[in-house]
Amino acid sequence: MLRITIPSTGKSQLTFTTFERYDLPAPSSGVDAEINDDLILQFEDEQEAVNYAEQLENLSNSLDDKSSPQNIAVGDMIIAIWNDEFVKAYTE
Repeated sequence: MLRITIPSTGKSQLTFTTFERYDLPAPSSGVDAEINDDLILQFEDEQEAVNYAEQLENLSNSLDDKSSPQNIAVGDMIIAIWNDEFVKAYTE
């Protein structure tokens, strides 16, 4: 199981609570919350994480308002996935 934490200190200040409020799609393995409400994305493996990042990129491209809080949150999630050391090693 691969777990990627989206820090709430990012540009969007995304937390588990705001993730649910924005009604963003969750990875097939689900999401979890840290005690401090940080969002944790859960994946079976690196390929699932890559597929989810691509899904988020498609979602971001389809949103009309590029400066909306939802789009900024999606951007933070994409960055966290691509910057994960296991995903980086998998895609190299």
